Amino acid sequence: MNASTAQVRTQEVFHIAFVKNFTVVLLGIVINCINGSLVFCFFSNQVFYHNPRYILYIHMVINDMIQLSAAISLHVLTYIFPLMNVSICTVLVLIAIFTSINTPLNLAGMAVERYIAICEPLRHSQICTVRRTYTLIALIWCVGAVPGLSDLVIVLVTRPLSFFSSNILCYSLNIFNSPYQKVKTEVTQAVYMVCVWLTLIYTYLRVLFAAKAATTDTASARKARNTILLHGAQLLLCMLSYVSPTVEISLLSFIPQYYAHILFLSFLITHILPRLLSPLIYGVRDEKFRKYMKTYLLCRKVTVKVRPAKEPLSQMTSNFVDQSIFVGTANGILI
Repeated sequence: MNASTAQVRTQEVFHIAFVKNFTVVLLGIVINCINGSLVFCFFSNQVFYHNPRYILYIHMVINDMIQLSAAISLHVLTYIFPLMNVSICTVLVLIAIFTSINTPLNLAGMAVERYIAICEPLRHSQICTVRRTYTLIALIWCVGAVPGLSDLVIVLVTRPLSFFSSNILCYSLNIFNSPYQKVKTEVTQAVYMVCVWLTLIYTYLRVLFAAKAATTDTASARKARNTILLHGAQLLLCMLSYVSPTVEISLLSFIPQYYAHILFLSFLITHILPRLLSPLIYGVRDEKFRKYMKTYLLCRKVTVKVRPAKEPLSQMTSNFVDQSIFVGTANGILI
């Protein structure tokens, strides 16, 4: 969110603002209910407890729920209180920043786990243990918190304490607005995203080549390629959050009368839509999760067959493609 966004929002009539906020809150509740059912399914079945893939996945789901709640709270509060207390605004912005950075890092960890499971199956149980998985999650939170905490320290050093009791337009650049912080944010985002991109591209190519070398099933290979293209399109969708500020400024000069509506659509596309697609791709398409979800939704017992310890390489490849792709969740960093 930027200063022009807040200024435009203050000029909207009540019924338009109400419809926009009602839509955002309703979508947030629906998405969090879907994600909440996945979290409930995970903690209700011990079959997921000892699988690093599902542990990393459910961590991503919880992280997305927190991020979505923070983003929607900021969106609604800027309508209700155009001038917000700096302390409250800082907490919400930092939560959004932490969780936004956590998501790509978590997905990179999921990709590496699937790479080890497919390309190093004999060492997978030794390398990817439950304890190391939780250690990785703790490391993700530490790395994700570094940029935001460093910005907070700079503000504490350069600003008087009375600044945190004042009221401002709540957006990140109004709190962390020194030239050094702007450059640091851009560099940090670039470094994190390049590392994630390289990790995902390397693991995908290795898995794809391993699948081609181990099977003659052209249908499976074609399905893997199509799925990668699908998630690649989702990645391009989520990357719109990086260019959306520039696009919004450009559109302002051409159609200023529709600028408020463009801002709202941009928020839906870059913040809401990716988190609506994420549970559908990761959870509903997963066979084990889908069967357990049917148990609770249909209120009946469903028998779930446990796969052998040594999965066929073609099936493991399909699981990797379905479970370890970078989905549009890097957005929110530029809130």
